[in-house]
Amino acid sequence: MFYDWLEAQRALARSVGAWTEYTGQLFGLPSPLRDTRGRSCDWFSRFLRATPEAPGFDIDSVSVGERRVAVKESVVAATPFCALRHFAREGVSATPPVLVCAPLAGHHAVMMREAVETLLEDADVYVTDWANARDVPSTAGAFGLDDYVQTIERFLRMLDGAGLHVLAVCQAAAPAVAAAALVAASGEPAPLSLTLMGGPIDARLNPTAIGRFALAHTTGWFRDTVIDTVPPGYAGAGRRVYPGYLQHAALMSAHPQRQLALESQYWMSCLMADEAKIAESRRALDEYAGVLDMTEDYFLDTLEVLFREQRLARGLWQVAGRRIDGSALARTALCTVEGDRDDITGAGQTHAAHAVLSSVPQRRRMRLTVADCDHYDLFSGARWCEAIHPALARFRRAASVHRRGATVHPRPIAKSRAIDSDQTSARTVRR
Repeated sequence: MFYDWLEAQRALARSVGAWTEYTGQLFGLPSPLRDTRGRSCDWFSRFLRATPEAPGFDIDSVSVGERRVAVKESVVAATPFCALRHFAREGVSATPPVLVCAPLAGHHAVMMREAVETLLEDADVYVTDWANARDVPSTAGAFGLDDYVQTIERFLRMLDGAGLHVLAVCQAAAPAVAAAALVAASGEPAPLSLTLMGGPIDARLNPTAIGRFALAHTTGWFRDTVIDTVPPGYAGAGRRVYPGYLQHAALMSAHPQRQLALESQYWMSCLMADEAKIAESRRALDEYAGVLDMTEDYFLDTLEVLFREQRLARGLWQVAGRRIDGSALARTALCTVEGDRDDITGAGQTHAAHAVLSSVPQRRRMRLTVADCDHYDLFSGARWCEAIHPALARFRRAASVHRRGATVHPRPIAKSRAIDSDQTSARTVRR
């Protein structure tokens, strides 16, 4: 398999690198593998890692109002395939927390770091941090899309949905809907609100290249072509996976401009000798390069259930024998967010959740279509910070008040070119 070959090449490169370093030290020569400050060259260090390790979240403090408050990070629940991280603001009055359902789509959850840091300005945050499948022993068993949904369902029950907002991004959108619907159908408290950003709720609408590719190939083709086996040397040796190195190659091919922008930012920081900017840009590169392996079952299930058969949108999805009934979420406010330049999730695919969650009152719905916004802009950068996050913060506050049975009279807000808000959502939050 290619995974074995790639590991062999990296092992050889590590040996050559070590020999080069030793020879340079022996004869007093500068190392070609280090920059002028003695740091490992980024291109070489990233090559040596078959599935690059992502940095930690490392959020020590955030601004709340006009003061900085400390943030404590901890893992409050875990399965072999997921850790539920809690970011708690110290010394701040309690408000309903936000559960960020990070996507399991090839990247580590730290890709959502900027969003998490911004959300902490308003509330404590929980994050689903999915494991790299190569590091999960085979004794932990299989992991498919049903297991993903049931993991979120477990976390919702543990956190008490009656006092919780949920924000799901990209691939996590459909499983978050499913998990919340299962909790509500069981008679337990459902989340205060559910915000879905750039997720394929109904992939039949305006399919992107990803959706068309999924439809053009059979499940058997994907199994034979893109599934590999984790080689020895990892805890998950022998596990069948969609490997991170393929995800990384796909990202470079599909979004070369993003990689170029990150690299340019890094080298400009180096030329300016700005250590703070260098550290920031290196971190951004590491976050983007921090891909992971996904289990074979999960990867193929996602293709089959969400892209090929669109079971959620058609009302045909069952998880562990239980049908997903979106109408069970009658007391949960719903917000959907799309970018008008999103080439990963097509136009209307996320807004389709309003048809699936048919029992949500119109006054508790919001649709946002963000102008000049691609997929990554939905949770990072200027669009997220200046337009999307403020609108979602108001939406969550309104949802909390509605659940308590009060009447909301939102203040008038000037409409921004950055966000086009659907008329049916105007009475909840509008920008």
